[in-house]
Amino acid sequence: MTWGQPVLGSLGYAAAGLLPVTAWLVRLCATQEPPAARTVTAAAVGSPRAHLASLLAGLGCAGLLGVLVVPAVLLVSRPAGADGTVRVGLLPAGAAGLVATACCVLVGAAIGALCTWPLLRRPGWSLAGTVFLALPALVAGGSPANTAVRSLVTGERTGVVQPPLAALAVAAVAVAALACRRAAAA
Repeated sequence: MTWGQPVLGSLGYAAAGLLPVTAWLVRLCATQEPPAARTVTAAAVGSPRAHLASLLAGLGCAGLLGVLVVPAVLLVSRPAGADGTVRVGLLPAGAAGLVATACCVLVGAAIGALCTWPLLRRPGWSLAGTVFLALPALVAGGSPANTAVRSLVTGERTGVVQPPLAALAVAAVAVAALACRRAAAA
């Protein structure tokens, strides 16, 4: 069987690809209802809960997609480092890939939440904000998503698997703080 690219780099790039997808899904779920339907839902359960439910729907869809992508990448990737001399275990690589995927999904969800109602009410600004925030979230040095992807790509070169747990913790705290702040403001 011919293997594809090294597993750690492939997992890193797959996780990076999920960030804009998640931002788009969260934005889509938060803006899909017409204003009248949103008002009825908000009257029934409260505006913060209705908005949080729509954000969690997008996050859940992206999380499920991420859980499906990691095993697919493990199946087609070469279990070795970049030079092919160091063997990389698929189980540790898969765990690190899931952590990086979760980190990128959380950052994408935060971007999607920032670019929806009630902060950005116009679709054009919302779409532009989503597009223009996703790229810096991947390339900015202090971004948890950048840290997670970089740890996997660096691991590809060295053959050492290091799950980006610190980046995941930062992303989780940032998303939780954003969710609490948005729920209070909605």
